[in-house]
Amino acid sequence: MKSTRTKVSIIVPVFNEAPLLGPFLANLRERAAGAEIVVVDGGSSDGTSDLAQGFCDQLVASEPGRAIQMNAGARAARGDILWFVHVDAKVPSGCLEEIDRIMDDSNVAVGFFRIRLPQNLVYRLTDSFAHYAGILLRMRCGDHGIFCRRTVFVDVGGFPEVPLMEDVEFFRRLRRRGRVTCSQKRIMVSPRRYETIGPVRLTLAYGLIAMLYIFRVPLSKLASLYERICCKAM
Repeated sequence: MKSTRTKVSIIVPVFNEAPLLGPFLANLRERAAGAEIVVVDGGSSDGTSDLAQGFCDQLVASEPGRAIQMNAGARAARGDILWFVHVDAKVPSGCLEEIDRIMDDSNVAVGFFRIRLPQNLVYRLTDSFAHYAGILLRMRCGDHGIFCRRTVFVDVGGFPEVPLMEDVEFFRRLRRRGRVTCSQKRIMVSPRRYETIGPVRLTLAYGLIAMLYIFRVPLSKLASLYERICCKAM
């Protein structure tokens, strides 16, 4: 007999995301009806927090920094399952049922979704590369919508508050606590960063940073490299 759905809290870190926030939260309300939505604002100056108030269940003020914000959201959340979602994503239909199906297995510690970038040959190669490289390197980034049990989140100490790769570090800690399950449902990811930096350049940069991470290059140096080759005014 299938268990009753476990309460899911969706934690969304934001910083100056006013143009994206309204459509994102409307989509989230439609496709994840019944979940608690926790928006964590890292000190936005563009009205992001005002826009969030009408759509979310909790608006949490935090110091800036994605790991800091997600940890603050997790502390405020009331659900037994914590789902971390970025504001430039569209979650798939039936997402809560899918999370419930995956987490119904008590041996599963962490789950995530595959990503989908818009229809474009380069983007098809990019999201396929991200998926299979993630399998090979045993890592996942936050774009994949990582979800886990609250008890496991607490057990691993939450997100490490490091300058880069906090989501990868978090994921690798979680996978030591039980099974990892990938949903075949897709989160649609915005190509805005790829369009700003260049899809080929950004894909290669991500691959380089991932390999340097595997070879244990200090995260402070990776953060500096990321700033130089992956960051332009969005």
